[in-house]
Amino acid sequence: MGRNDDDRAMGRSATSVLAGERILVTGGAGMIGSTIVDQLVERGAGEIVVLDNFVRGRRANLAWAERNGGDLTVVEGDVRDRGLVAELSEGVDVVFHEAAIRITRCADEPRLALEVLVDGTFNVVEAAAQAGVRKLVAASSASVYGLASEFPTGELHHPYANDTLYGAAKTFNEGLLRSYHAMAGLDYVALRYFNVYGPRMDVHGAYTEVLVRWMARIADGEPLLIFGDGSQTMDFVCVPDIARANILAAESAVTDAVFNVASGVETSLAELAQGLLGAMGSDLPVEHGPAREVNGVSRRLADTRAAWEALGFSAEIGLDEGLSSLVRWWRESQAEDFAGKAALAPSEASS
Repeated sequence: MGRNDDDRAMGRSATSVLAGERILVTGGAGMIGSTIVDQLVERGAGEIVVLDNFVRGRRANLAWAERNGGDLTVVEGDVRDRGLVAELSEGVDVVFHEAAIRITRCADEPRLALEVLVDGTFNVVEAAAQAGVRKLVAASSASVYGLASEFPTGELHHPYANDTLYGAAKTFNEGLLRSYHAMAGLDYVALRYFNVYGPRMDVHGAYTEVLVRWMARIADGEPLLIFGDGSQTMDFVCVPDIARANILAAESAVTDAVFNVASGVETSLAELAQGLLGAMGSDLPVEHGPAREVNGVSRRLADTRAAWEALGFSAEIGLDEGLSSLVRWWRESQAEDFAGKAALAPSEASS
């Protein structure tokens, strides 16, 4: 992960079961979806159909795959469009379902959350079953656990402590997949992502991640702001590891299963702040504000043994390496945005 996208070797795998297959990736221009697309290209996948409404995703996230021989068909559309989803699913071997909205936006716009996360996912699952796809790999979330009662938290832990609409939708989605496996023989794997970060995080939307806001504050010389006392913990997993878990799930014979995807390492927000300051070469102080009311989970730590035993997955990117790659990407993207705005600005000669 310490390399730039352009420096990455292709590493195509002639033996991958994905070689030559036709793939649909919903939300495929987002952080996770586009990284999955990159790894599909590396494995010699055939046509890769990307469905994205470009609210959070960006066409630039697909540039590496297009430059490196990916056979991409990019469709601007929405998983809420039942007809479009059905059309795109025809002739597809594998579907990666990544389209979603942020947990904080779910709290602000609950009906939109229902339409995207529940109805939209139903469209994807129904279309996959009707099209007879080989495998559906779907994004779930550690949010289904809410504040767990045991740590590390295994996949069989109950979901009843969740109090977010986002987590409720993901719980429903897992049940939907399980029922379609029973009713229609749909083969699937659902992956419960823990705290995802890394290159291509959304820096332009209204609902950005804490690391994005922190990097901007550091760049502006402002202290980092932590909501709460900083003792709350997360289990961070870098986006290339998330994408690799998806690939392994698609390549495996495992079906009707749900796995945690995490590092299995507990990191407090205070430790994260110091790690980011170090990655950016800053000695700015940290300030504290009132704890957030939405998604107030104070502790996360995953039991990752099941994913290792069934899929051969374990996270490989440590937090220091992952934060360094995030900072490098963010600085490059900021420079590109600045150059683009400068090019669009009227020149002094014309004033």
